[in-house]
Amino acid sequence: PDEESARAIRVLKNEVSINLVADIQFNHRYAIIAIESGVDKIRLNPGNISSRSALLDIVSLAKERTVPIRIGVNSGSLEKNILLKYGALKPEAMVESALKQVLILEKLGFYDIIVSLKSPDVLLTIKANRLMSQKVDYPLHIGITEAGIGDESSLISAIGMGILLLEGIGDTIRVSLSYRDRARNIIAGRKILESLSIQYI
Repeated sequence: PDEESARAIRVLKNEVSINLVADIQFNHRYAIIAIESGVDKIRLNPGNISSRSALLDIVSLAKERTVPIRIGVNSGSLEKNILLKYGALKPEAMVESALKQVLILEKLGFYDIIVSLKSPDVLLTIKANRLMSQKVDYPLHIGITEAGIGDESSLISAIGMGILLLEGIGDTIRVSLSYRDRARNIIAGRKILESLSIQYI
C-alpha cells in the first residue's frame, strides 16, 4: 500500500521460494519500485491506474525485466464513465474495462498479460468471466472478492470458481476468505481443485 511495502519485496524475495505478485493501487510509482525490487508479477486496477503515461512507464520496465502484468478489474472500482454508460454493474461493463486496458498494453507492444474480473456477486463474476473468455486468449485469474468467513463464504467461492473451472475457464485461482490466517485461503483453494480432479502446482 506504500513505497516502503514495495521496497520490502527485495527482502521478501530472499525469504520465500514462491512467486510474489504486487497488487498496485493508485500510485504507478509503486509498480516501478516493485519491479525494480524483483517482483514476479504486478496487478494493475484499471479503475485507479489508467493514465497512458503511467502505463508506458510501467510497461517499459516490465518488458525489460520480463514481468507479466495482470489487469485486475474489480466490480467495486469500475471507472465512472463505464458505470454511467451501462447504468449499473453488469458483466459487459467489467469486460469493457478490462478490454480497454488490454488494448492500451497491446498498443504499447506488451502481450505478457493476465486478466481477472472479480466481484463479491457470484453470478456477476461468472457471467463476466464467461464473456471475457470469448473475447481474448489471455490467461484468466479467477476468484470471488472477499467472500467472508465461515462455511458460507467457502461455499460461495466453491460455487463461483467451481462453475467456471468446470467450463474450462480459469488458469489461476485465488480464494479470498476474511480470515486472519491467510493459509486457510490456500487450503480452501486446494480443496476446490481436488474436488474437481484438477491438478495444481
